[in-house]
Amino acid sequence: MSRIANSPVELPKGVEVTLGGSEISVKGSKGTLAMAINPQVEIAKDENILTFAARSGDTFARAMSGTTRALVNNMVTGVSQGFETKLNLVGVGYRAQVQGKKLNLTLGFSHPVVYALPEGVSAETPSQTEVLLKSPDKQKLGQAVAEIRAFRPPEPYKGKGVQIAGEHIRRKEAKKK
Repeated sequence: MSRIANSPVELPKGVEVTLGGSEISVKGSKGTLAMAINPQVEIAKDENILTFAARSGDTFARAMSGTTRALVNNMVTGVSQGFETKLNLVGVGYRAQVQGKKLNLTLGFSHPVVYALPEGVSAETPSQTEVLLKSPDKQKLGQAVAEIRAFRPPEPYKGKGVQIAGEHIRRKEAKKK
């Protein structure tokens, strides 16, 4: 079993943590995030260090303490530095442009695909074939990336589609006569 809950979370300067009953709130320069705490997990705050422990010794409580520690660490990182993911559009005529809170994608369909960005996720297009998504909430960012990628996932023969930067697409060889 993982022992991730044993390592504490250090709070960088400018990050405030509020423990209130069954909720934890993290506030920083990029925004504020809140999460419900499982009653099996005990969180202790000592100046700028958060420690996590299971209230009982059973497997579920120990697993939840590690999960809670990882989620709170992501919240602290998100409100202090933020998360970003880069998408590449590979294909002839594939383009993207941001229009307010909407992402307009041309992905080879007969119609443009308009994706409404969720609250807390922002997008930039450094070039026509690149999309840079930013958010302090790692879960919302990952969900938005998955939904955009689902419009046109990369296909294995030519590699066309929406790719996450750094992703390796396993290519297949075309059928031979």
